[in-house]
Amino acid sequence: MAVLYEKEDKIAIITLNRPEALNAFDLDQLNEFSQLMMQVQDDPDVWVAIITGAGDKAFSAGADLKKLVPVLQEEGFEVPPTIMRGLQIYKPLIAAVNGVALGGGLEAVLSCDIRIAAENAVFGLTEVKWGIMPGWGGTQRLPRAIPMAKAAELLLMGTTFSAQEALQLGLVNSVVSLDKLMTTAKEWAHKICENGPVAVRTIKESMMVGIGMPLDEALEFEKNIAEPLMETEDAKEGVLAFQEKRKPVYRNK
Repeated sequence: MAVLYEKEDKIAIITLNRPEALNAFDLDQLNEFSQLMMQVQDDPDVWVAIITGAGDKAFSAGADLKKLVPVLQEEGFEVPPTIMRGLQIYKPLIAAVNGVALGGGLEAVLSCDIRIAAENAVFGLTEVKWGIMPGWGGTQRLPRAIPMAKAAELLLMGTTFSAQEALQLGLVNSVVSLDKLMTTAKEWAHKICENGPVAVRTIKESMMVGIGMPLDEALEFEKNIAEPLMETEDAKEGVLAFQEKRKPVYRNK
């Protein structure tokens, strides 16, 4: 299979699985990735998802220039809905970046909420070198993640940069050795899973929707989704657990 899927407790692990092609996206892999991310969205027993690549060389080298790009050139730019474009998932997504994350690979990383990079990770939106452009959100998400001038430099020059440079830019949360990458990603996922899952999703929704609004509208949106959250079973359990000095038992309700 071009994408592997497994569950560990409340955590889904999605592995891009074309190591012979540096996990570059062909149409089959893109379709599988789309379907599995919708499965993450719809499965109430999944609270957090980790996305990574097979092997130790690549998260993903992006769209396969031999297989996928010619199809897009001939048949148009419509592709299955993914986290890069068309699929909005309010469950937390963690990118565990093991090696190169170029083009669509970096765009997938940018679509995740938390990004943990191995020391060997290399990033770049290099499409301009081949006469094309990032079309899965790179020109929109990168300038929102780092200073505009730096985003322009990376996009217009097609420059690649290291994990440490990504950390300095604030593009990744942490850099760890390759052998600790998945352990660290799972540790972070488990920490998120200790919290109220409805609250986690509501917070992510508030961040994602609000960032595109003027502040006064965003504050009103935040208020409007915070109020019903207070009435959920999980919110009542959390407050009761605090009062009783015990660990909450959340039921995702």
